[in-house]
Amino acid sequence: MNDSIFDYLIVGSGLFGATFAYRAKQAGKKCLVIDKRSHLGGNVYCENIEEINVHKYGAHIFHTSNKQVWDFVNSIVEFNRYTNSPIANFKGELYNLPFNMNTFNKMWPSVHTPAQAQAKIDEQKAEAVAALGQREPQNLEEQALTLVGRDIFEKLIKEYTEKQWGRKCTELPAFIIKRLPVRLIFDNNYFNDKYQGIPIGGYNKLIDGLLEGVHCETNVDFFKSDYRNWEKYAHKLVYCGKIDEYFDYKLGRLDWRTVSFKTRVENTPNYQGNAVVNYTSHEVPYTRVIEHKHFEMFGQEVYNCPKTVVSEEYSTEYKDGMEPYYPVNDDDNNNLADRYRQLAAQEQNVIFGGRLAEYKYFDMAPIVEKVLNISI
Repeated sequence: MNDSIFDYLIVGSGLFGATFAYRAKQAGKKCLVIDKRSHLGGNVYCENIEEINVHKYGAHIFHTSNKQVWDFVNSIVEFNRYTNSPIANFKGELYNLPFNMNTFNKMWPSVHTPAQAQAKIDEQKAEAVAALGQREPQNLEEQALTLVGRDIFEKLIKEYTEKQWGRKCTELPAFIIKRLPVRLIFDNNYFNDKYQGIPIGGYNKLIDGLLEGVHCETNVDFFKSDYRNWEKYAHKLVYCGKIDEYFDYKLGRLDWRTVSFKTRVENTPNYQGNAVVNYTSHEVPYTRVIEHKHFEMFGQEVYNCPKTVVSEEYSTEYKDGMEPYYPVNDDDNNNLADRYRQLAAQEQNVIFGGRLAEYKYFDMAPIVEKVLNISI
C-alpha cells in the first residue's frame, strides 16, 4: 500500500455510493467513484428535455419522517414542496390514491361518510373471508380480497398488479400484499411521512453536490476493468452492484423485474394534470404515465412552459443487458439472496450497500439513513 492509494473505491454513483463518498470526503478520506453508465447518479439521474427535468429511470419522490435525513439532503440542495397524490385510471374512471374517502365516494357514489365506507368495505371483506372457509389466503388475490373487498381489488389492484409482475394474482404469493392502507379521511397525500419533495433543479443537483470534489469515472465496468483487482487501488471497497454478479453467480442468478420507458414531448403545457397516473386495466399495456414537469412546476409555472414531457412505463421480465429494478421477493429468491448475503459477510474490507447489493427494495430516504449511520 502506498500514499497514492484511495481509502475507498466506490462501485456505483447512485444515492448510496454518492452519499457514502460525501461522508468519506467530509471525514478526510480519498475516494474514487466508478460507474458503468455514461452519467453519475444511478437511477435518480435526470435528463433535461424542453427545460424539464425528466426522471430517466422512473419517478423518484423523496419522503421521510427522519429530520436528520431531511436536513442532510437539504444541506446539499433545497427541496421543494411536491406532494405525491397519484391518480388511478381504470377504463377512463379516475380514482384518488391511496385508498381514501375520495376513492370510496367515486367507487360507491352513495358512500359519503367514513362509517358508510367502513361498512361497505367490511361487507365485502366478510364475503371474501367466508369464501375461504377456515383456511388462510393462499395467494395475492385471496389476500387482497380479505383486506379491501372485491370492488377495490377488481378495479384498482388486480390487473395493475398482474401487469407489474407478469403473473396472475392467483399465482403470486399472499405475502406480497401484507396490508393495504385504507384511509377514512379525504386525504390524497400518498405518503404518511412528515417531509417530502423534489430537489429544486432536479436530482442531478443533489448528486453533483454529494460528489463535489470526489474523483469520479464513468463508462467503467467494474468487472471488465482492472478495478476488479480493487486492492491495488483502495484500502476498502464499497460495492453497490448486483450481489450475485459480485460472486460470479456461483450460487445461481437472482431474479429481477425491470421497467422500460417510452418518453415523448407533447405540444401542450399540461397533458394529464398530475405527475403520476396509474393505468390499472389490462386494456392499457403500460402501468403508469409520468408527466415530469409536475414534480417541479406548480400553478402558473406549468403554463409558462409551453410543452410537456411524458413517459409511459412498462413492466417486464429482466434479461441480461437490462437495468434490474425490483427484487422478486418469493421464497426461492429470498433464500438465494440470504446465501449470497452470508458470503458477503465474509468479505474482508468490502461494504455491500443499496438495492442491488442487498437484494432489497429501498426508498431513497432509508438509503441515506443507512449511510449516515455507517462508521467511516
